[in-house]
Amino acid sequence: MRSVRARAAIGATLVVAVALVAAGLAVLSVLRTNLIDQADLQAEVAAREVAGQLALDTAYADLDLDDEEDHPVQVTDEEGRVVFVSKGLRAISGTASTGVSPVPSASAGATPSPGDDDDDGDDDDGGDSARPARGEVSSDDPDFSDGTATVDGKQADYRFAAVEATTPAGLTLTVHAGAPLAAEQEAVNTVRGAMLTGLPLLLAVVAGVTWLVTRRALRPVEGIRREMAAITASEDLARRVPEPGSRDEIAALARTTNETLTALEASVERQRRFVADASHELRSPIASLRTQLEVAEAHPELLDLPGAVADTVRLQVLAADLLLLARLDAGEKPGAARLEVGALVREEVSQRTGDRIAVTVEVEAAEDASYEVNGSRGQLARVVGNLLDNAQRHAESLVAVRVAADGAGVRVEVRDDGAGVPEDERERIFERFVRLDDARSRDDGGAGLGLAIARDVATRHGGTLTVHRAPEGGAAFRLQLPRAA
Repeated sequence: MRSVRARAAIGATLVVAVALVAAGLAVLSVLRTNLIDQADLQAEVAAREVAGQLALDTAYADLDLDDEEDHPVQVTDEEGRVVFVSKGLRAISGTASTGVSPVPSASAGATPSPGDDDDDGDDDDGGDSARPARGEVSSDDPDFSDGTATVDGKQADYRFAAVEATTPAGLTLTVHAGAPLAAEQEAVNTVRGAMLTGLPLLLAVVAGVTWLVTRRALRPVEGIRREMAAITASEDLARRVPEPGSRDEIAALARTTNETLTALEASVERQRRFVADASHELRSPIASLRTQLEVAEAHPELLDLPGAVADTVRLQVLAADLLLLARLDAGEKPGAARLEVGALVREEVSQRTGDRIAVTVEVEAAEDASYEVNGSRGQLARVVGNLLDNAQRHAESLVAVRVAADGAGVRVEVRDDGAGVPEDERERIFERFVRLDDARSRDDGGAGLGLAIARDVATRHGGTLTVHRAPEGGAAFRLQLPRAA
């Protein structure tokens, strides 16, 4: 199932189905419980009414039973024998006994009749003034049970309540009175049928609405996909995907996609420019070297060997710079070696014996007597060398290097007393193949890669490289690196 709309519709439908089934079961359970409680109350009322009459010594034949079809009654004695049943009761289950025919009582030897006694109704105090004998009805909660009863040939389910009553003669009787469950069953079946009928319809509505809403929500995504496919086919990175006016995740996706396309376009353009500039820079020394070799082949005595060597060196340096830039662009991470910046600067300056202007080095005393950083020794030495080369080309009489603490980092400043860098050009000089003095010869000015390499290396070491105006009036390049932990 690859369609997001289908997965969303099915998922929403399943969630709603589970919720509705759970809610439906809960409703049915509550409804059944309430209806059974009502039946229990009706059965208890009917049982206590009969038990009250028996406690008043009412004869079985004189018991007043309301609605005997809806509330069948069965009375049993202490030994579980049936002593009375309501009119029309032909079968019963769920009570203490299944009997529906009164039988003689074991204690009395005959069918008991609470209203019968052996005397003539007179007592010692006179018949008219004597109070009627009275038993009692148990105040305990009745026992409830489910069962069936057949009344006048109709069988139905009932809820029975059992209440004990004690006659004036001391006989304990148990009255079982039933309340019909037909209404409860009919109500539960009706609600269940309505749920079973409405549930599929509701789920169909949920699935349809989810499908339509999801399709509408994903319409911008389809637009983004089509535009990306068109961009891929045309290779035109200047195109952009449509951005919806909403502020949701899809709009954020479109904005991020356009930002990615912008970065990709800039990267491709930078790569094209880099290739063009590299080809242009390589063309000059290669052409010069070829000319010298062709002249030497025809006229060996005219061979300019120092010029050929110089062109070869330029090619070697340019190739090394291009290789380093390629590695940096590929995301090569610097090493994690610990090195002392002051010692690195002194070592790099000590190896520059052919510089036009002597370089002065000043290393301030650090609180911990060291300026240690983590990184690649070769790459950081290349940064210092490139800054010194740039200073040597522009300085008139001064090239100075100063190493000092700068907060939690180390600052290396290379300054000269040349013409300096105009403020509006201080970022442009770090671009590749940029030379501010276009009239300067390539032999003196280089290829314009040194400062670009220096900034890239500084950035990948977690530092920065900026240019400012030196106190002597020239340029001051500041390399800031974080100290090693």
